[in-house]
Amino acid sequence: MSARDFAQPIGAGVVGAVTGFASSFALVVAGLGAVGASPTDAASGLLALCLMQAVLAIVLGLRYRMPLSFAWSTPGAALLVAAEGTIHDYRAAVGAFLLCGVLVLLTGLWPWLARAMTRIPRPIASAMLAGILFPICIAPVLAAVQLPALAVPVVVVWLLLARLAPRWAVPGAVVATVVVVIVSGEGADLAAAELWPTITVTWPTLDPAVLVSLGIPLYVVTMAGQNVPGFAVLTTFGYPHPPARAILASTGAVTAAGAVFGGYTVNLAAITAALMAGPDAHPDRDRRWAASVTAGVVYLVLGLGAGAATVLVAVSPPILITAVAGLALFGAFATAATAALEEPSSRIVAVVTFLVVASGVTIAGIGSAFWGLVVGGVLMLWLTAPGRAARVRRG
Repeated sequence: MSARDFAQPIGAGVVGAVTGFASSFALVVAGLGAVGASPTDAASGLLALCLMQAVLAIVLGLRYRMPLSFAWSTPGAALLVAAEGTIHDYRAAVGAFLLCGVLVLLTGLWPWLARAMTRIPRPIASAMLAGILFPICIAPVLAAVQLPALAVPVVVVWLLLARLAPRWAVPGAVVATVVVVIVSGEGADLAAAELWPTITVTWPTLDPAVLVSLGIPLYVVTMAGQNVPGFAVLTTFGYPHPPARAILASTGAVTAAGAVFGGYTVNLAAITAALMAGPDAHPDRDRRWAASVTAGVVYLVLGLGAGAATVLVAVSPPILITAVAGLALFGAFATAATAALEEPSSRIVAVVTFLVVASGVTIAGIGSAFWGLVVGGVLMLWLTAPGRAARVRRG
């Protein structure tokens, strides 16, 4: 490839990495904080995630000469936010991160588990994801009412960019958040804070309730909300045979290894993958691999800003940070809700699953995401049982 050939995929990789980081870093930090991480631990987690996905993008991109881009699980971060108040020991949350990594690793090594994962009915998986995202997506409305001076300018910037430059709408909202926090005086201590991230180690504890309520749903939303769409993106843009086993095994392995540093999960990118695997990266798909490798290098640099990103979240009103995350998740929520309700025969199952998850109930110490899966599965079995189907046909 000539220097001119490199320019387009390099540009796509830079845009993809910056957009991916700016769009959801606040959600990651807020999610880690919600399950008990200190600001230092949250900065460590954000740095670990950047390093993990950078290494995977560079190594696998060069190995397979394909635009294999990686990211933290945005639905997973939303799940962490939703778990606030139900998990009081960060070490138990780290144990759930470890379980998620092991399950993804086994999915790559054990084809039966991969098949079982893909057989979770789409209405149930999509409704669970929509239920997790719902409380975050209404945060912009709540913030606009509770903190209009801070939230309304952020929403206005997002609206303007969503019309004029959609790709930069969420990063623009993040910049607007920084400005309003500083101007309002909320960020008075920002300049004096420790901005350089450090790696901290938190050894996990295996709490059965947390493993069930957080670890298993984290695995499900990561697979259903990130890895499966990620593979679909690659197929759509002309890569019908991505190295699925290598991708799943490697993301699972680094997640398990990085859990003690706060890296809750790394997966195949879905949203930003479209920037690096599509024609925007290069007309020739055999040359697009340079975009994901570039994104990996950029994430190495962005990881150094993890401390500053965490401080920004710490000094900002929590509802404002959740509102910015909600703006970033509107598209994901719309996709999940549409997929959940797409099949008329499963709409009742999807609606009930959504309502159980969105309710935020905790039963026996286990959160609503798990109970939504259980209730949705039982309801689907009941409503689609052969006897009932026969009665419906006779009626």
